[in-house]
Amino acid sequence: MSGSTIVRIEDLVAPQLTPDQRSVLDYMSSRDTDLSPQTVLAMAAKASGLAEPDFEGGDPSIHERVGAYLAAVEADSGLTGLARVVQQGRAVRNLASRALLNDLVRRNPETTDIEIPAPLSVVGLPRSGTTHLVNLLAADPRRRALPYWESQEPFPKPGEGPGPDGVDPRFARRQAEYDAEKAFVPLTQNMHDRFPAAIEEECELMDLDFSSYTLEWHIRSPQWRDYYLGLNHDAHYAHLKTILQALTFLRGPNTWVLKSPMHFEHLGPLIKTFPDATIAFTHRDPVAVIQSAITMLAYGDRMRRTSIEPVQLRDYWIDRIERLLRAGVRDRELVPKDQSIDVLFHEFMTNDMAVVEQFYERAGLELDRGTRNHLTNYLAANPRGKHGQVSYDLQGDFGISPAEVRERFGFYFDRFAVKPEI
Repeated sequence: MSGSTIVRIEDLVAPQLTPDQRSVLDYMSSRDTDLSPQTVLAMAAKASGLAEPDFEGGDPSIHERVGAYLAAVEADSGLTGLARVVQQGRAVRNLASRALLNDLVRRNPETTDIEIPAPLSVVGLPRSGTTHLVNLLAADPRRRALPYWESQEPFPKPGEGPGPDGVDPRFARRQAEYDAEKAFVPLTQNMHDRFPAAIEEECELMDLDFSSYTLEWHIRSPQWRDYYLGLNHDAHYAHLKTILQALTFLRGPNTWVLKSPMHFEHLGPLIKTFPDATIAFTHRDPVAVIQSAITMLAYGDRMRRTSIEPVQLRDYWIDRIERLLRAGVRDRELVPKDQSIDVLFHEFMTNDMAVVEQFYERAGLELDRGTRNHLTNYLAANPRGKHGQVSYDLQGDFGISPAEVRERFGFYFDRFAVKPEI
């Protein structure tokens, strides 16, 4: 599909499933998926490949968080059988990765002495240019970033390494998942293309500590949102640093590029954990963000949910984005001015290299000719809308006007010179 193609998803809120989609959903509906902590821990122990997996790593409270996480999934009665299997698998994979992390640190205690100096961090709303900016920064070969395949399985299992073809089996597993997603929900690629090598958010790593907002993108769960927001995130950001140290131990360098929208509501823990970070805050019209995000979620829900429920989806994410932004506006000054820049979406989309130049200057980094060439080559190979673009209709699909949504966000427009888009 060419970048000039604009697609309208006519069956967004009333999906017309293909025979293959219906067959998979019907088959998975017959599965009895056990989401009890005991079963999931037993599956994770086996999946880790370790003789005596340690899930705690000195933190017995992990069991409470695992229980809350699985209870939230269980409480969502609108999930398809496929979605329940997927969520069980995610919990198993995260616990197995946690055990592998603890094993690595136990065998190599020097791991926690590795410095993570002056990371570059991109913080902003989902769908506000954060993905484009972090991928652009990661094109600098001097930086360390987190590819999607590594975010899902950060640590190799015992005895598992690249095959004769040189491909890491963790990469191969993500490629298989990506191919399946393209087959069953192909337009997801147009909205957010998470191919195995794409740079991903470290909130995926925080799932090893069951302390991330990621689950909210997979299920409808005020229950998990409220639990997660009540956690002590100083401790969980410290755990994230341990993961980054372990990943650096396995594959350097230690000059990290970070990115996650959830940092917007945890700027205190973020800057406490990485006090010398330089942060680029991206800002975009919240109406455009919400329209894009809920369209993407509604489209994926044809495989995740028994019905789309567009009003429920809309109301949840209007509220959720407001919570993120209110926290970000409240705590923006926790990040020193000489360690941060504010990036307006409409300016970034017009001249992305100018933003990178400003960010490097603020971080005290040289943007030499060789690095500039790497970045411009990335831009040439990855134009916006590379896979085609989706046509959005907030009023038609979700029954609310842009003006009604924008009324909620006067506090944000008052703080930042964001340009209304819709």
